[in-house]
Amino acid sequence: MAPSTSRRPSWRTVTPVLAVAAFGLVACTNSQESSDVTGTTPPVWTSSPAPAGEGEHGEHAEEQGTPAGSGTEVELKTPSGASAGTANFTVDGNHLKVTVDATGLTPGFHGLHIHQDGKCEANSAPPAGGAPGDFLSAGGHLQVGGATGHPASGDLTSLQVREDGHGHLVTTTDTVTMTDIQGKALIIHAGADNFANIPERYTREGGAGPDQNTMSTGDAGGRVACGVIG
Repeated sequence: MAPSTSRRPSWRTVTPVLAVAAFGLVACTNSQESSDVTGTTPPVWTSSPAPAGEGEHGEHAEEQGTPAGSGTEVELKTPSGASAGTANFTVDGNHLKVTVDATGLTPGFHGLHIHQDGKCEANSAPPAGGAPGDFLSAGGHLQVGGATGHPASGDLTSLQVREDGHGHLVTTTDTVTMTDIQGKALIIHAGADNFANIPERYTREGGAGPDQNTMSTGDAGGRVACGVIG
């Protein structure tokens, strides 16, 4: 009887089996991309960009710096100390946005100006001296960058007050910046501002031209509300 011989598996047989197993693994994962994160199991696709406007930790871009529209609120008071409303100054692109909510004022138009000194003192004298009056400590209208013309740098749109004593105004200005107005005073006047539209009667009737009161206040009259811009 011929001696029996043991048959060793041929590498030709093993190789196809390994190939089939490898193909099976590929088939199970071909819907996923390899991860670029070490140790991630199972593989996770991580190359999708973060949502627009978000940083590494999901923070919106505007939260990483000064928020758009940042600004300051001003509390307005009458000479007696009663509340006359509020005003908000916010940066809006290359200009300032001014929002005023006033209350308890006489119906009609009121001049609205930024004045040169942040002092809202009742019955006070002007910085250069003279007879006292309400909020005269705030000085004249703000001028910046060497400006001397009228309307002044700090002149704003007039505030219209309704019959119920309330007024709401939204206006803009590019003649001053937030830095320019810090520490200055916002004042509401008793009357309307003529915005340097000097009536012809000043010269037609033999006068010498507009007087100092007209040039410095626009004939807006006394100061009925004031607030320091912080």
